[in-house]
Amino acid sequence: MPPATRLDDTAACAQLIADRLGAHLCVAAPLGLGKPHGLLNALYRLTVADPARSLTIYTALSLTRPQPKPGLEARFLAPFLERHFGADYEDLEYALAEQRHALPPNVAVHEFYLQSGALLHAPRAQRDYISQNYTHVARDLAAQDVNLLVQLVARRETPEGVRYSLSSNPDLTLDFLAQCARAGKPRPLCVAVVHPDLPYLSGHAEVAADFFDMELVPARSPRLFALPRTPVGVAEYAIGLNASALVKDGGCLQIGIGALSDALVHSLLLRQQDNAAWRDGLRALDGESPTLALARRIGGLEPFEAGLYGASEMVMDGFMHLARAGILKRRSWDNLALEKAAAAGRLNPATPGGHYLRGAFFLGSRELYAWLDATEATDPDAIDMCPVSNVNQLYGDHQPLAALQRRGARFFNTCMMATLLGGAVSDALEDGQVVSGVGGQYNFVAMAHELDDGRSILLLRATRREGGEVRTNIRFNYGYTTIPRHLRDIVVTEYGAADLRGKSDSECIEAMLSICDARFLDALAAEAKANGKLAPGFRIPEAWRRHRPDCLEQALAPLRRGGLLPTFPLGSDFTDDELRLVPALGWLKEHGATWRGRLAVASAFLRPGEPVAGEAPALERMRLGKPKGVGERLQQRLVLAALRKSRPL
Repeated sequence: MPPATRLDDTAACAQLIADRLGAHLCVAAPLGLGKPHGLLNALYRLTVADPARSLTIYTALSLTRPQPKPGLEARFLAPFLERHFGADYEDLEYALAEQRHALPPNVAVHEFYLQSGALLHAPRAQRDYISQNYTHVARDLAAQDVNLLVQLVARRETPEGVRYSLSSNPDLTLDFLAQCARAGKPRPLCVAVVHPDLPYLSGHAEVAADFFDMELVPARSPRLFALPRTPVGVAEYAIGLNASALVKDGGCLQIGIGALSDALVHSLLLRQQDNAAWRDGLRALDGESPTLALARRIGGLEPFEAGLYGASEMVMDGFMHLARAGILKRRSWDNLALEKAAAAGRLNPATPGGHYLRGAFFLGSRELYAWLDATEATDPDAIDMCPVSNVNQLYGDHQPLAALQRRGARFFNTCMMATLLGGAVSDALEDGQVVSGVGGQYNFVAMAHELDDGRSILLLRATRREGGEVRTNIRFNYGYTTIPRHLRDIVVTEYGAADLRGKSDSECIEAMLSICDARFLDALAAEAKANGKLAPGFRIPEAWRRHRPDCLEQALAPLRRGGLLPTFPLGSDFTDDELRLVPALGWLKEHGATWRGRLAVASAFLRPGEPVAGEAPALERMRLGKPKGVGERLQQRLVLAALRKSRPL
């Protein structure tokens, strides 16, 4: 293959692609971070400008910045977003058009995973969504007439010549091209877009210079997309503490992203670094409940000695913190004889080639990206970014090795709702509206059942607030499930862990009731009895009546007072003034959802109360220190009232 054509002008590159491939472009682009926004936008503009052209995009997780609503939300978020993403950040134009219901008819976007909640009730996005397991995407994509693959890459000059790293996204590119070759399909035009800040990772992610047909090095590269870190509340911490006791020393760990995962990671750190306090928290939550008994049977209550091995489709900040704490350290080798020796304790851990973290894509903070870069420089074996077929499934030639590497596996995923019969709702609603996507969740749940000592653990908030009302996330039944009941395993809420594996339906229902919010116990039990799934004589134990938010607050108060449960456990992207404002604006949003709440806001507005520390600079941050006009004076008064009613973070 001849050397790649090299360009430095994005518009010229898009035009060259269009001239070479013709009027109808069918594009494959990586999910998340690996999409070259500038080139995709240039191709989108060419298509929009000429109705005779068409553009079909196959991708997932098209990340866009939050779009704040006018008013106080915009006053808070707009300066933060510019600081966090950079003033020159470039959103994907097709994704913004989907959100506005304005995608032109000659553009089609098929995603198998959506940015969570961003495209609910967006007609085109909902119709064009493809529901797939992550591991089936490459197979199905090879059946399409894809003529162009575009990918953000890292580039390195070596004595042997130019090398590229697929970096954040070796997940589907390698599998897809291999599937095309096996099917006898023509190889698409492959275009590399070099980003100077993308970490260069070797191993499976590294490819030769002739892998790509074109190389684009834009004159300007906006900052990489970095996820803002989110706060963790009491309920999330209770879930994290319960879940962290189910992790087995020397085992394998898979985790996702979000507040529940952050709470789990922080709880694992606490288990390692302050074991006595961690145990106090568990006892305060559970006493001697079945959760602790389950932990003693399949997990552990001691700090980690052998350490954990990470095998997760997504590499996120939590793995970085676990590695720094010496928890993520068990290495695995892609050689069955070496891995058997390691499992038997007969292999020197310094044997070359061992990695302690394997992933298919990464996404997180800029701190994570810097850590990946630094780890590659000092320990290139440590992290292996590889095809998703290696991470998310056991089947194939690598099955004996993969199963041994994943010994003691604990696969943690989150869900939105669960049923009393053990089904889980993670990606869509019963009316068909897609919230996110199946992604790899089903892969890992099924894998847990295939491994001798693997367990699938679904993390679930017991309740949610909807329209100002508290609703249960545990239902008797629901019209859609992501994980069917026959794959039920362990579900963890803030009120404990329910082990559902191998249980009868009535036993499963009792276990799920034991981790419900007490306010919904009687109605759920009655519904189960009415449907003949729970014995008529079943009585709810009094201990379950304590499953209420106020009891959680009381149980975890000592840890919170000791500073062991910080609101941002993995770091914050906010300034001190913004940290004062976050709970205040949250208080306004929560209380504005119901008429009772609005009365409370009105009362606070009329009688704001005594001044609190830091309110003056917080008002300045909102550009309300010296209000102009009636509207700004009203906004200032609202913010003052909220600052004085809410607790600083």
